[in-house]
Amino acid sequence: MKRTIAMLLMLGCAMMALAQPTTIKVKKYGAKPLCFSSVEEWEMVHRPVIYNFFEREVYGRVPMYQPAVTYELLRTDSALNGKAVCKQVAMNVAGMKTPVLILLYLPADAKTPVPAFLGVNFMGNHQITNDEFVIVSPNAPLAKQLKSKRARGTSTSRWPLDMIIDAGYAVATIYRGDVDPDYDDGFQNGIHPSFYRQGQTAPAVDEWGAIGAWAWGLSRTMDYLETESAIDSKHVAVIGHSRLGKTALWAAAQDTRFAMAISNNSGCGGAALSIRKHGETVAKINKTFPHWFCDNYNKYSNNEEALFVDQQGLIALIAPRPVYVASATLDDWADPEGEFLSALYASPVYELYGKKGLEAKKMPAPDSPIHGGSVAYHVRTGKHDITSYDWEQYIKFAKYHFGR
Repeated sequence: MKRTIAMLLMLGCAMMALAQPTTIKVKKYGAKPLCFSSVEEWEMVHRPVIYNFFEREVYGRVPMYQPAVTYELLRTDSALNGKAVCKQVAMNVAGMKTPVLILLYLPADAKTPVPAFLGVNFMGNHQITNDEFVIVSPNAPLAKQLKSKRARGTSTSRWPLDMIIDAGYAVATIYRGDVDPDYDDGFQNGIHPSFYRQGQTAPAVDEWGAIGAWAWGLSRTMDYLETESAIDSKHVAVIGHSRLGKTALWAAAQDTRFAMAISNNSGCGGAALSIRKHGETVAKINKTFPHWFCDNYNKYSNNEEALFVDQQGLIALIAPRPVYVASATLDDWADPEGEFLSALYASPVYELYGKKGLEAKKMPAPDSPIHGGSVAYHVRTGKHDITSYDWEQYIKFAKYHFGR
């Protein structure tokens, strides 16, 4: 009886906080380890409040209206010298002039549904592979140069398809520009206009920017993967590099269908603690990329101390699902130590669920991955990039948690 009353009281507190996002009474969490007494306390009180903060103050909420989304299989091809099957699907969103193109590579010899890595790509589906049959999006750079070799395969190093397929995993990706352009267009193109109310011409101050839109695109791609019989949709890892690493973390925080989240060099507004003001800061990112976050995030430019919770809260929202944070030694702009500390400070929430948090209390040496628990981290020698070394670690981590 006492337990029931306590849970009802905690639920009431959480609902009050959610109903009044600008007058939250819960004490600020700041940039410190998130330590609570129980899963119930975390899920009923603190998680809703922290989620509400990120939704209303950082990435922006998705408008209530949802346009219709349909899917159309465009073509199926043999790929990678016969060891993969490539499917291309058009995601048609009501109100958008062009579809979001889903590119899917599946192990050809799989006898049962396979787990998958899903992420957004930077320059177009055709640039992650040399396969000539991959459709070039009309939104992609060099789209007019359909016969130019420069338009294909320029990002294959970031998407080692052979390695992933050989490990028994599928790969699914969409192009960011198909969902929302990565420049400040006043939110007149891409997905945003499909969500506007009558007379609305821009998102409200607490509504989503481009990162929120890209995350929405990942969830709608997940909707399709749940219908694909060759995919084990209970074991889909969402992955992203740089700004798309920020996107992957926010997508996983919102959508619990993602069984794992992988952040590669995501930096400020991703895995790195903002309060450190190291490398890229909130002020710099808001000035340079005003379209990424909601307008409310501008309140924290040169004012990081006012943040209700730092980025360790974002990682904690993914618990108890596994999360991997990775940095690079020459990527000071993304603040490797700040990324490590976020993973460390989120670990106590994982431990509430009986999971292992980050198994280190200080930064590991370069190229010495820590992934024996549900929170993993490595700092790779090199620059801001996602490499085959990074993918090797992510596949090992996925095998540890997903099998294959």
